[in-house]
Amino acid sequence: MKKLCLVAAAVSTALVAAPSFAVDYFGYFRAGTALSSNGTGDANYEKQKVGRLGNENDNYSEFGFGKDLKTGEQTWRVESMIASGNSGTNGWQDGDFNVAQYNVQATGLFSSDKEATVWAGKRYYQRRDVHITDFYFLNTSGTGGGIENISVGNQKLSLALVEDSSSKQKTLDGKQWVQKPGTNPGVEGSWEQQDKYKEDEVKGYIADVRLANINLWEDATLEVAGAYNFSTGTASGNTNVQADDGALVTAILHQNMEAGFNQTVVQYGNSAYGAQMADLGNGGNFDRRDGANNDAQGVRLLNWGVISLGEKWEMGHQFLAARSTDAAISATNRAKTDHDLFSAVIRPMYQWTDTVRTVFEAGTYVENYSNYGNKKGSKLTVAQAFSMGEGFFARPEIRVYGTYLNDRSDSAQLADKSKKNEFLVGVQVEAWF
Repeated sequence: MKKLCLVAAAVSTALVAAPSFAVDYFGYFRAGTALSSNGTGDANYEKQKVGRLGNENDNYSEFGFGKDLKTGEQTWRVESMIASGNSGTNGWQDGDFNVAQYNVQATGLFSSDKEATVWAGKRYYQRRDVHITDFYFLNTSGTGGGIENISVGNQKLSLALVEDSSSKQKTLDGKQWVQKPGTNPGVEGSWEQQDKYKEDEVKGYIADVRLANINLWEDATLEVAGAYNFSTGTASGNTNVQADDGALVTAILHQNMEAGFNQTVVQYGNSAYGAQMADLGNGGNFDRRDGANNDAQGVRLLNWGVISLGEKWEMGHQFLAARSTDAAISATNRAKTDHDLFSAVIRPMYQWTDTVRTVFEAGTYVENYSNYGNKKGSKLTVAQAFSMGEGFFARPEIRVYGTYLNDRSDSAQLADKSKKNEFLVGVQVEAWF
């Protein structure tokens, strides 16, 4: 009891003596609803391929809290974030709830490199995305630790280890007696012995290496990233993991312009990372269910950015081409296929006043499987929007929109499987702060 009292007193004294620093509050949310010509409500039709504007059917929120604790020349940042998502179909609704981040980032620990940061915890780790399609093309976030922004000349080197135990494989778990189909359980010979299997979590990890700020020419920089996903066995101690390890290599060329920017991204992956290329994976959630993707290879080419088209016009875009070979068709269909994807999205915006704008978005995609059928479709959205300030990324933004969806796939992709077209009228808010 005395020890507990002494600890409590020490903590209280430290809290009173410590200087007070403001807590940072930051986050993101979107919410909306729509009427559908098919009667199915708001839609989410291949938004990473045809664009997200007027094409989202969920409510999603992130609320983060951070505090910088300073001691001498060191800054220890404590950060956390709560994330939640649901369908938004009524006013009081349970949904997915996740403590998405809680980590500590310490900067200034090394006198020789004041910008280097040591971190550990659960973190959104240096994610890279295209906003207009909500496509994260590089995202190895999770629980782990590392050191980032190490100075290597003018470049910055980052090293991290993150856990990725997201898959379960079937592991042999002895024998079991099974009744033969159509037999009487009391008759001799109606039972046979078969192998028994269990779902066994595969322990996977990502070794992430990045080198940023490689200067090329005026206003152009290159970042290269390598992610190696490896396994040490299963949670039950089985070292016979069926899925091969895999590597993902990414090069990001960033070009600043007088009014806007452009990024060109080239990626290569093998094993389950190869399957991710045409399946729009991002470097996390490595598929280790079995060995279906062991021979897979894939490449992806992405160009995106935002440019000014005049005093009142701006436009965002995404052009994407990807190919995977010898990849599993899906999580449930493990047959191998060659998989190709082509996508184009443009979002022009006209700024009427400081707060009033009209936004257009058009997108189309074609997706081919060598032995499974094909998918293709397009989308067109017109939105009248009201934003807090000018600029393509000015938020909060309230939108009233009309969206036309056209699906031309071999198998139905819209919510109403009997329809190939759908028209939506809706309202949505999006904000980050």
